[in-house]
Parts: sequence; structure tokens; C-alpha cells
Amino acid sequence: MPTYKAPITDVEFLLNDVLKLEGYNTLGSFSDATPDLVSAIVAEAGKFAEEVMQPLNQIGDEEGCGFDNGKVTTPKGFDQAYRQFVENGWGGLSADREYGGQGLPQVIGAIVNEFASSANMAFAMYPGLTHGAYTAIFKHGSDEQKATYLPKLVTGEWSGTMNLTESHCGTDLGLMRTKAQVQEDGSYKITGTKIFISAGEHDLTENIIHLVLARIEGAVDGIKGISLFVVPRNIIAENGTVGENNNVSCGAVEEKMGIHGNSTCVMNYDGATGWLVGEEHKGMRAMFTMMNEARLGVGIQGLAASEVAYQNAVEYAKDRLQGRSLTGAKFPDKPADPIIVHPDIRRTLLNIKSFNEAARAFILWSAIKADVARWGEDEEARTAADDHMELLMPVIKGVLTDTGFQNTVAAQQVFGGHGYIRESGMEQFVRDARIAMIYEGANGVQALDLVGRKLPRHGGRALMGFFKEIDENLARIKDNKELDFVHGPLKKGREDLEKATMWFMSNGMSNPDNAGAGSTDYMHLFGLVVLGLMWLQMAESAQEKLDLSKGNTDFMKNKIITAHHFMQRLMPETAAHLARIESGADTMMSMASEAF
Repeated sequence: MPTYKAPITDVEFLLNDVLKLEGYNTLGSFSDATPDLVSAIVAEAGKFAEEVMQPLNQIGDEEGCGFDNGKVTTPKGFDQAYRQFVENGWGGLSADREYGGQGLPQVIGAIVNEFASSANMAFAMYPGLTHGAYTAIFKHGSDEQKATYLPKLVTGEWSGTMNLTESHCGTDLGLMRTKAQVQEDGSYKITGTKIFISAGEHDLTENIIHLVLARIEGAVDGIKGISLFVVPRNIIAENGTVGENNNVSCGAVEEKMGIHGNSTCVMNYDGATGWLVGEEHKGMRAMFTMMNEARLGVGIQGLAASEVAYQNAVEYAKDRLQGRSLTGAKFPDKPADPIIVHPDIRRTLLNIKSFNEAARAFILWSAIKADVARWGEDEEARTAADDHMELLMPVIKGVLTDTGFQNTVAAQQVFGGHGYIRESGMEQFVRDARIAMIYEGANGVQALDLVGRKLPRHGGRALMGFFKEIDENLARIKDNKELDFVHGPLKKGREDLEKATMWFMSNGMSNPDNAGAGSTDYMHLFGLVVLGLMWLQMAESAQEKLDLSKGNTDFMKNKIITAHHFMQRLMPETAAHLARIESGADTMMSMASEAF
């Protein structure tokens, strides 16, 4: 049976020693986030994930969601766990106090999200989507809409969804057919069918608040004619009580590869009453607020799947007896050595470990940037934080989910044949992790977005800011001989990233296929450099602790060892990505379609 232990020590190292959370305590959302409070929240979140959510993970996978005449039932135990989740206030940690939230920084919510997603990804999606709906209404909704929906979304009494995809269009939302007809009272009648709607229908809450993209009759074709509407499943009376169904129904629950405990629904809107969110024909701008938050959440899912798969692979490698060490028996009193003595097993585990720890730092660093973008004390700081989020969101989503999935497969391989058997739980981690590469914008689209939109935006201001941040970090450790092992490889990776960027500038404009052909390699090259920057900061903090003989010295020594592994074994891959980028598009575009 699989297990999970929240990586609390690692999180506290990042918050206290690397990212220095206390340094932000002058910002609005950080004022109450004292070290003691944050430590207590992290500990309790880990406990809840381990004791309440994780035991339901295999149950949810095996049982799935029931569907009968439009009604969806969640797996056994989900309803009780959900009640505990909302009663403990986990869904409202970073929500605004005006609407019943606790007003804590986004970074705290990101930590809770990781623990929950590692323990039970399918379950964690229900409150995760709700928070995304909360954010979209909070930023773009009217005062009346905020007052109507946000308090109930914060308490978890109601849940939320996002409705984009239709059977004939996914990425190209300009082809959308769902229509909206304006009514005399200012509301709209929404008619159409949406597919792949996570948590579209279930039995956990008394109402479900759908955010639906639709085209107002007479609007122009393409994405410029799309608007966003809030469409509750059940009509809400003036006194706030939940009434009859709003002509919203679930037509089917998809049979899918993984995340069986989350209901993925076909949603039918048959003249459902909806209300415009934000401005007419500006729906994509409002929806992207929710999608960007969802993409951060999906990046967290990539890390979370990698972490839980790694933990179980480590335990198996320590217990499984197979063969003898290449340098002589390490456990001569046993019939064989545990497989963790073998270099190739250690290579696999250290690859995953070094990714996980850097990816966690990347997530928390970015979550703090999101807080600064909202609460920053001056416009320059807020702009820089916004630039960070815009530039790196495709990297978070694409790199963390691609690599997270690969790591679940690698961890499964540690188990050999036992990893292919359901009992071990490893094949579920692989199946669950696979969707993260697809939804909220398939990863190929993330790469194109990075290269085609994010790099040139504002004249490349965000990219120049990123290079400046790397250079400042490299300059700070330049003369620190103990960190030479970080400085050299990261400097080389940074140079490879700059060369790739310049190559696109020289060759992508004249032939856009060159940019398209190299975009995925560029995204992963960028990801390696970001993760390398995280290892610079972690190694620097760990070395400082060791030099002062402070803290858990074994933990710090292992940080340094893991940093060495990343720099020696993973960072050199930037050169391969650069070589592929510079090969251009000629070979892959020269073959006729019929020859494939």
C-alpha cells in the first residue's frame, strides 16, 4: 500500500532560510503570517493530508464517481473528508477577509495545495477549482456578484468550476458555439454544451457555481467575441437560499485514464440563466485570471505526483533485496542487498529528489511573487512580480508537469514488476500525473506561448529582468569557493538560454516554424536554468548553516549533495536543448504529410 509524508522540514527550510518569508511582513497579506502561525498551519496541513486525504486515494481510484440520471456521487469517504476540509477552513486560507477568508499569503495556500495533491490529487481538485472561481469573480465580478458568491465559495458550502472546452474546440476557443442571449432584466440565457469539466457535478456541496465562456448573439467571430458568465447550477433567491435547478445538467461523466475520484463532466446549458462577469467580449481576459491560477495549481500537481512517487520508491528501494553491491556485499547477513545500494537506482532517486526540491522552491518563490504583485509597496516591485508570473507561468505548468510525469514513471521502474501491479499504487501515480500535461493548456501550447507571446511582451522586459536576477545571484557567489560547483554549471546554462533566445530573434521572425520547432526545448532549457537558480539559493543557505554549525547539519549536508547531483547530472542538458533549437525546423517540416 502506498504512503505519504508531507515534506514539512523541506518547506520550513525554504520559507525560513531560502526565501526568508519574514522579510515580507510589511506587505498586507503577510502581516499576520508570523513564523509560529505559518509553522502551525504547515504542520496541520501535512497531518490532514496524511491522515484524512491519503487513505482515500486508492479508494477513489478504484471506485470512481457514480453517475445516474444526471446525478453524480463521489467515492466513499469523500463527503466526510470534504466536510472536515471546509470545517477546518483550508479552502479560505488565502481568500480575502471581507468575504470570510483568512487573508494569508498565496504562498501558504500553495504549500497546502502541494500536500493535498500528493495525498489525493482527485480530491484536491474540488476545492482547488473553487478557489480559481473565487479569484476570477473577486478580480472581475461586480460588487453584487462578489457579495452573492464569494462568501459561500470561501466557506466551501458552494464549489466552482471553469467551462471552456467544447467537443470541436479546445485550445482554439475562437471556434466556440455556446451562445448567450441577453434578457430584459440584464441577465443572459446560456445555451450550449461543454466537455471535460472537472468537478462539473458532484454531491459535495449544495450548489455549484459555473464560470462559462459563451458568445453573445451578434458578437464578432473569434476570441474577441467571447464573454464570461457566472451560471449557478441552482437558482439563488434574494435571501441567499438555493432554489430549483437552473436548466444546468450533467450529460455524462467521462471514463478516463486517471483522477477517477474527480468527476469530469459533460455539462449541458439549456437556456440557463447567467450573468455577465466583467465587460462584454472581454471574457478571455477574465478567464485567464482563473486559468493562470489553475496553471500554477497544475504545476503544483506535477511536483506533488513526483514527490509522492519518489517517497514510495525510496521506501521500496530500502526494503527490496536484489543482488549484491558492485563493490561487495553491504548487508552480508542478508541473502541479498537492498536495491538502494545500486548506482542506477540511486541515479533515478537523486534525479527525482533534486527536481522535487528545486521545483518546490520554484513554486514557493513564484507564489511569493504573486503576493508581491498584489501587495507590493511600490509600483516597480509590483510590475517586476507581474512580469515574473507572466514569463514563468508556462515554465511552471509545462516543465513541472512534463518532468513530474516522467518522474512517476521512473519511480514506478524502481519497483520493477511490482510497480505495474495496482496494489503498490505506483501505476495510479503514473495515470493521475498524465492529465497535468494536458489540461489547462497542453504543454506544447505552453511552450508556444512562452516563445511567441511571453518573450517579446513589453519589449522583452520580463526576460531581461530574469537574466538580471540570475546575474545578481551568480555575482554574489562568484568568490565563494565552496559554491564553485553551482556557479560554473548555472553560468553555462544561463549562457545557453541567452544563445537560444538570440537564435530565435535571428531565425524565428523570418521563419516562424523555427520558433515552433524549438519551443518545447526552449521551455525545458528555461526550466533547467530556473531550477538551477533555485539550487544556487538553497545551496548557499545550506552552506551558511553548515559554516555556522546551525540547524540540522545532516539535512544541510544532504542539500549540498543533492545540489551537486543536479548541477553535475541534470544542468548539462541545457546544451542538448540548445543544439536541438539551433537545428531549426527544416528537417521536421520538409517531409510531406502523406509520408508520416
